[in-house]
Amino acid sequence: MDYHYEQTSEVEALDSIYYGDMQILQTEPMHKFSIPIKSEEYDEGEGLACELVFTYTPKYPEELPSLEINTEESFDEIVDKNELYKHLMEQANENLGMVMIFTLVSAGQEWLNEKWDSIKKDREEAVLLKKKAEEEAEMKRFEGTRVTVESFLAWRKQFEIEMGIPAKREKENKDKNKLTGKELFMRDTTLNESDLKFLDDGDAVKVDESLFQDLDDLDISDEDDEDYVPGQSETDSD
Repeated sequence: MDYHYEQTSEVEALDSIYYGDMQILQTEPMHKFSIPIKSEEYDEGEGLACELVFTYTPKYPEELPSLEINTEESFDEIVDKNELYKHLMEQANENLGMVMIFTLVSAGQEWLNEKWDSIKKDREEAVLLKKKAEEEAEMKRFEGTRVTVESFLAWRKQFEIEMGIPAKREKENKDKNKLTGKELFMRDTTLNESDLKFLDDGDAVKVDESLFQDLDDLDISDEDDEDYVPGQSETDSD
């Protein structure tokens, strides 16, 4: 293969394709040139752009060309140019043995467009998420906190504790459990039994015999006892 012929012919074709953009940096001992690539919308102030710098090797295209990627600081802040370099080297190995600069430039251009589309999509989604979060926050300001059964029960429990309601209820329950005398009497039958036992138990009533010790001193004759008729007064007897 005539390497010099292949290289010269490719440079002439590339200069015709990228006329005005391609720059010949050197011709000896090997051709070195640069071709800029950029994504869509770059001219509108957005997008990605870089410069591919190729240097032929003595046996190119049966050897890989040397490749450098020149980028601006803004490019490196958005994407990793090493990813682009790796992608282009993979393409170069697939085309080894054939002139490949146009193929590599096209692959680089396509990579930038895909990367930029992905970046734009992520940015748009981030903006939408932020907007949605702001709208939800604004709605919550008007709606307040939504009440669920669990949150209401928790709130009521805390409210009752703060108001001392559990203690009041406990006291009320204790008061309700207190029985009146009648209720106690009706409920406890042993009280009835104790009263009956008191009445039936003759030994429970004690008689003081000393009260009757002076009965002999009274002037009560047997005759009076005989003449006495129950229910009859003294005037009747006369």
